[in-house]
Amino acid sequence: MTLRAVLFDVDFTLARPGPELGPEGYRRLGERFGMELDPARYDEARLFARDRLQHHPEFRHDEEIWVAFTEEIIRGMGGEPPLAREAAAEMTRSWDRHDNFDLYEDALPVLEELRRQELKIGLVSNTGRDLDAFLAHHAIPCDAALASGAHGWVKPHRSIFEAVLTRLGVAPEEAAMVGDSPQDDIEGARALGMQAFLLDRDGRHPEWEQRLPDLYALPAALGLPRPT
Repeated sequence: MTLRAVLFDVDFTLARPGPELGPEGYRRLGERFGMELDPARYDEARLFARDRLQHHPEFRHDEEIWVAFTEEIIRGMGGEPPLAREAAAEMTRSWDRHDNFDLYEDALPVLEELRRQELKIGLVSNTGRDLDAFLAHHAIPCDAALASGAHGWVKPHRSIFEAVLTRLGVAPEEAAMVGDSPQDDIEGARALGMQAFLLDRDGRHPEWEQRLPDLYALPAALGLPRPT
């Protein structure tokens, strides 16, 4: 079937956390709670926490999971309970602030190119933040957007994909998904019958087919004509 829409994940696909959500932000957070957190240990701690991250057994949106994930990072950087738990709750709230994120340089140009090709754009995000306000803040063009906090279920649950596709008025076979999570974005979308492309900016998944090093590679991967 003809491609009519492209769905995108948000965090680490279109937008990246700014300094307050990165290594130095964690260090400053630790100071406010009387902890000495080592920024050099952030990357390893985050990867470890991500590997241990467990969804709700029924894929329900659960803010407590993200607090536990953040606490794992803080402990990996040298924090100790109970202060690590308190600091994690504060850091989790910081993810709701739109100005704590920056768009990747390839995000808007590629979205504009897809618009030029008359493709609909949808966003599907596992977050509790106000996604419509986030889009307005960063001037992201979009035809339909849905956050798991508003929907109630997280990716890879099929219902969150189906809800966005319904809003766009397209069938799964007419849409492609782009995201950085093999399980949440790729396997979730493919289970529904969508095309799916893994965005692998850091080169962590060389074994995956249909892997993109950046968003600039997406139009060609979709088989779109080159701009004239």
